[in-house]
Amino acid sequence: MIVGERKPLAEIAAMLKPFGKVCVLGCGTCVTVCLSGGEKEAAETAAALSLLWQKEGKKGEVKTGTMLRQCEYEYIDDYAARLEEYDAVLSLACGVGVQAMTTRLPEKIILPGLNTKFMGYPIEQGVWKENCLGCGNCVLDLTVGICPITRCSKSMLNGPCGGSQDGKCEVSKDVDCAWHLIYERLLKMDMLECMEAVQPPKDWSSSHHGGVRTMVREDVRLESGQ
Repeated sequence: MIVGERKPLAEIAAMLKPFGKVCVLGCGTCVTVCLSGGEKEAAETAAALSLLWQKEGKKGEVKTGTMLRQCEYEYIDDYAARLEEYDAVLSLACGVGVQAMTTRLPEKIILPGLNTKFMGYPIEQGVWKENCLGCGNCVLDLTVGICPITRCSKSMLNGPCGGSQDGKCEVSKDVDCAWHLIYERLLKMDMLECMEAVQPPKDWSSSHHGGVRTMVREDVRLESGQ
């Protein structure tokens, strides 16, 4: 999932200072699961913002809403009419959702209420760990499900560096050496021969470093005009 956390209230208030009627819009998927941008968080943000405005003597109105997915046009189109009355929308979606909303509703002011962090998974209640960089060329088949691009501090593709010790990364004793984890898993799966294959240098053109990326699936794409 995409993981984010709400911006500080003072920063949100500064963004919304020019506007009188605001909708705090939650998103019903990733940010709901990571407890930062769903219906509950939208209500809490709106209440805190209203209280702050009241203390500051600012005249305005803050309401809430929740869209199932702010990153997909069909959901945006279905919800658009409900946003017409607002001067601005404070989106609690990830950066993808904010940009999709801006593209689809160019006449509306869509402002980010979250700081998008990374793609990750929950390891316990309230704790998420980054585990995918979205590099566009997955090698998890070679490393038995442990990503060396994201989980190795140096994104090394051919085994550990010389700085790891006792299964820990030289960056911090709190960080597991990804290649130690890969080795242990390969050993357990009786696949250590995979360590002998030398991988070529990473082609970063498939990652963000190659510019804005677009993926096209012709097999599921609608024909023009449909």
